[in-house]
Amino acid sequence: MLSLMSVMRFSVQISAIVFLALAASGCVSHRADSSADQLTTGSTSPAMAPAPNTGPAGSYLGTRKLADDWAAHPGDEKIGLAYAAALGKLGQQQTQIDVLKAVSVAHPSDAGTQASIGKALLAANRPGEAAAVLERAVATGRADWKTYSALGSAYDAQGQYDMARAQYGKALQLQPGALSVQNNLGMSYALQGNLPQAEKVLRVALAQNGSATEPRIRQNLALVVGLSGRFDEARKIASADLPPDQVEANLAFLQDMLNKPNTWAQLQNQNTTAN
Repeated sequence: MLSLMSVMRFSVQISAIVFLALAASGCVSHRADSSADQLTTGSTSPAMAPAPNTGPAGSYLGTRKLADDWAAHPGDEKIGLAYAAALGKLGQQQTQIDVLKAVSVAHPSDAGTQASIGKALLAANRPGEAAAVLERAVATGRADWKTYSALGSAYDAQGQYDMARAQYGKALQLQPGALSVQNNLGMSYALQGNLPQAEKVLRVALAQNGSATEPRIRQNLALVVGLSGRFDEARKIASADLPPDQVEANLAFLQDMLNKPNTWAQLQNQNTTAN
């Protein structure tokens, strides 16, 4: 819902409010587990074409080597995940999806592999499919806190806020005080329109040790405060990380957004199509 990641502008936050924290949070990863497609029972052809030369020569050559290894050992988990990671770095999402699908088919009971597929589906903006896969990972009884948090994000993206927050709660049981999970929890309330609770959760997260290294939490708090109509306070919060011109541009965008009718409906609709 969004890597970890550099601080995002409010305009991006408005259009993808539930994905603000995903990239660097432990919800959605943009590494080996950052894209996937609908799971099927089919297999991926060993002759899968490698990514075109769109990245640095070293990355391309490394990907070619992994493609050869994958062709020789289709379904191998270690090779497949490494190949998928390389494809993701080169922007070859569909091929990455195919590889991850094949790995998933070959290792259906592996919680880590299924979690990688689910996170990848979420990063590819396919939350319904992501939720189904992540539910399977959780059902193994061996899921980690990041998997629960990712499942929460998948539910949030579908407007299933209570279910999402139940998953965030499980994640926090496994990893108490996890800032990324608290951030997602706060934004879940914001997406639902419960701004007071969103602000409360984000302020608690911001008061924790280590929050100084997580500027997205402060920027999300500024967003929530701004959505509450307290623009001077939002300006002060946002200014801790952003230059004055960007703060003013963000606030102007936010004020314009709030002046339009059906703002919350727009937020919820846009959230399902943004990453």
